[in-house]
Amino acid sequence: MSNASAADGGVRKGKLGQRIAYACGNLGQAAFYNAMSTYFVVYVTSCLFSGVDKALAAKLIGVITSLVVIIRIAEIFIDPLLGNIVDNTTTKWGRFRPWQFIGGAVSAVLLAIVFSGMFGLVNVNTTLFIVLFVITFVVLDVFYSLRDISYWGMIPALSSDSHERSTYTSLGSFTGSIGYNGITIFVIPIVTYFSYMFTGKQAESQSGWTAFGIIVMLLGIITAWTVAFGTKESTSVLRAKAQKNGNPLEAFKALFQNDQLLWVALSYLLYAIANVATTGVLLFLFKFVLDNPAAYSATGVIALVAGLIMAPLYPILNKCIPRRYLYISGMISMIVAYVLLGLFSTNIVVVFIALVLFYVPGTLIQMTAILSLTDSIEYGQLKNGKRNEAVTLSVRPMLDKIGGALSNGITGFIAVAAGMTGSATAADMTPANIHTFEVCAFWTPLVLIVLSLLVFAFKVKINEKMHAEIVEQLEAKLAAGEVSDEEAKTVETVEAVNEKAKTLTE
Repeated sequence: MSNASAADGGVRKGKLGQRIAYACGNLGQAAFYNAMSTYFVVYVTSCLFSGVDKALAAKLIGVITSLVVIIRIAEIFIDPLLGNIVDNTTTKWGRFRPWQFIGGAVSAVLLAIVFSGMFGLVNVNTTLFIVLFVITFVVLDVFYSLRDISYWGMIPALSSDSHERSTYTSLGSFTGSIGYNGITIFVIPIVTYFSYMFTGKQAESQSGWTAFGIIVMLLGIITAWTVAFGTKESTSVLRAKAQKNGNPLEAFKALFQNDQLLWVALSYLLYAIANVATTGVLLFLFKFVLDNPAAYSATGVIALVAGLIMAPLYPILNKCIPRRYLYISGMISMIVAYVLLGLFSTNIVVVFIALVLFYVPGTLIQMTAILSLTDSIEYGQLKNGKRNEAVTLSVRPMLDKIGGALSNGITGFIAVAAGMTGSATAADMTPANIHTFEVCAFWTPLVLIVLSLLVFAFKVKINEKMHAEIVEQLEAKLAAGEVSDEEAKTVETVEAVNEKAKTLTE
């Protein structure tokens, strides 16, 4: 074998190893997100306050779910600041890997503490519990955001090619599907098994949920550190000659001046709210409407299989189908699913058919949104003269956080308003209870999905061809030294070049 062939083989082997290491990260990250956005509130409503008076428990459930919503919405405005911190990080490890190491460890440990009921403090002093819970949850959310922002923000640092980026995004989505839906499949068996092990009863208990939190913690730490030690940032012309990222005010300014970023973000936000509002209460559908909680695990199987098939299939489909059409077709599938769920929520066969239509397009929608946000980095760099990688990609976890916060609120509201708390069963449900559930879980999210589709179809212009033209123009200008700080801020030629690129898709 020649030296050149050996070198090429080494490069391919190194790239493969980096891809695998990167993919591992979202396995634990997605499991973490599902545990917090979906099952934390299930834990709160069903078990956390089981040792407290029923009337007081209902009030405490309302307090905790309200606090979670308030905290997560308040922290939404912190995410771009965290992205700015990541963008301005300078270490021998690069910008992103240190935050995988630190953010992954801290957030994972605090997750286990939260699922332990703050080590049982809830049954000793409820006031002190709430105070410490707020502090812990805020710190947990901040470090999880640092992990999430640095993970997805790393993609443009690994490659400037749109199709190569789709490969990394596909791999992350593939393992993310395993992590997110794996939690859905195994949460009930894990909680039940460890509850029985420690209490001898076939019922949910604090010990079962604590064990669940510890398992998610270990998975989170291992996968975050795999990214930290297994990847390496590249140095392209776009990154090497990019201007310094500046202060947080400049970061916010860059976000609001990037119109394509904002339109993609709005479309994805509407989708994210609808998606988590529904998935957050699917357990209630099986437990209180269908009276078949054991069948709920099949939901995770459907979602897992859909993710495992669609994530690796996405780059293949995207080679012959523009990603905007993948997004639109995914939205149409979800609309059909919501109609079926809203009309036939008591028919388990139709419910499963609808769930297939609901979960299959999720990967198409999420990956298209992530890639559009990623490509808007160069769009913003050409338009504003600033390259904000982590700040731009902090938008996606910020949007997920909004959706997760609202999911927590919706789940808690339905649990209390419809009497779906504590020892309640399907026999206790009235037609009014079920109607309230259907409106919140299916019909309201359907409206949001339709709005998301309209925004993407009529306002989002950035696509693969437009991005390739932007990269080509940027590289030429940066190589010639034509984009300087002053020019980017004052000269209209940069805006004119950007307008030229935009017309390519019109």
